[in-house]
Amino acid sequence: MTPGGTEAQGKSTLLAVGSGRGPAGGGSGWLRLAAAAGAATIRSMRANSPGPDLAPRTVRRHFDRLADRYDRHAALQQEVGRRLLERCGFSRLPPQRILDLGCATGGTAAALKRRFRQAQVIGVDLAPSMLARLRRRSGLLRPLRAVCGDIAALPFAAGSMDLLFANLVQHWSPNPAAVFDEYRRVLRPDGMLLFTTLGPGSFRELREAWASVDPQVLLPHFPDLIEVGDALVAAGFREPVMDMEQITLHYPSLEALAEELEATATALLIPGWERWRAEQARLEAAFASRLAGTRFPLGYEIVYGTAFGPREGQPRRTAGGDVVTFSVDSLLKSRPMG
Repeated sequence: MTPGGTEAQGKSTLLAVGSGRGPAGGGSGWLRLAAAAGAATIRSMRANSPGPDLAPRTVRRHFDRLADRYDRHAALQQEVGRRLLERCGFSRLPPQRILDLGCATGGTAAALKRRFRQAQVIGVDLAPSMLARLRRRSGLLRPLRAVCGDIAALPFAAGSMDLLFANLVQHWSPNPAAVFDEYRRVLRPDGMLLFTTLGPGSFRELREAWASVDPQVLLPHFPDLIEVGDALVAAGFREPVMDMEQITLHYPSLEALAEELEATATALLIPGWERWRAEQARLEAAFASRLAGTRFPLGYEIVYGTAFGPREGQPRRTAGGDVVTFSVDSLLKSRPMG
C-alpha cells in the first residue's frame, strides 16, 4: 500500500452487541446516540465545535472533483474494502441483488461482481464523476449498474436487496442513525449488511499535534463500536457483530500525509483543515516526537459491523418502547377464513 505501507496494531471483538441494552444514551465522542420522537438521532457532543460540513451537496462537490486522482491515494479505503470483502462468506444465501454504498470509482463493486457473478451489483454514490469511473469498469460479461443517490434516502423499494456493502461511508452522513434505518428498509429479511466506519481512535497523532499548535482546533470524535452496535439494534437489525482494528499509515512527509487526506476528501472531516499549510512548520515539529524513523504516522480506528435484516414481526426498539410491524398481506393471510 502507498505511501510506504500499513501497519495493523491490535484487534478486539465484541459479539452479540446490544443484547439486553437500549440505545446508547451517553458516552464521549463527536457523535452520540439518543432517543427522540420515537427514533434514534445523532447530535453533537461539543456545543463549541461546529463540526465538519457533511451536507450532501458539500460531500458531493468534494468527491466530484477528486475522481481523477482518488484511486492513487485511497490506500486505506482499498485495503479496508478488501478486508471487508473477506466477510461476505457469512451471507446465508447467495445474494441476487447487491448494493455497494459509497462505491466511489467502483473498485469494490467490480470485486463483488467477480465474487457473485450471477448477482446484480449496483454502485451508489453521491458524486457523478465517481460513477462515471465505475461505468468504465463495467462490461458485457460483468455489468455494473451506477446510481447517483444519498445513503440516507436510497431510491430502491423496501426489502429489495440481499446484501448491503458499505465501506467507510457511514461517517460521511450527518445523521448515521437515519442511515441505519434506511439500510433496514431496503434490506430483505435475513439479508446481510456489511459495513465499516471510522472509530474514535482515528487521527490520534494529528489530534495531538494540533493540540500543541492550537487547542481551539477540535478534530472530530466518532462513535465507538458499542455505540454503533446499539444503533444497529435500535434500527431493528438482527445478530449484530462488531469488531475493531487499528491501522496506521506511514508517510514520508507531512506534505504527503496532507495530500492523501485532501485527495480522498478525508480532510473535509477535519474542521479548520484549510489552516494546515499556514501551520505546517509547527505541525511538523509537533509530529517529530512521534516519527517512526523518518516517516509521519497517522492511525485509523476501523469499526467493522455485520448484521442481518429483521424478519417480519421482529420488534424494533424506540424511545417509546418496542414497535412491531407487519405487512398488510401477512395480516390478511393470518386471518381465519369464513
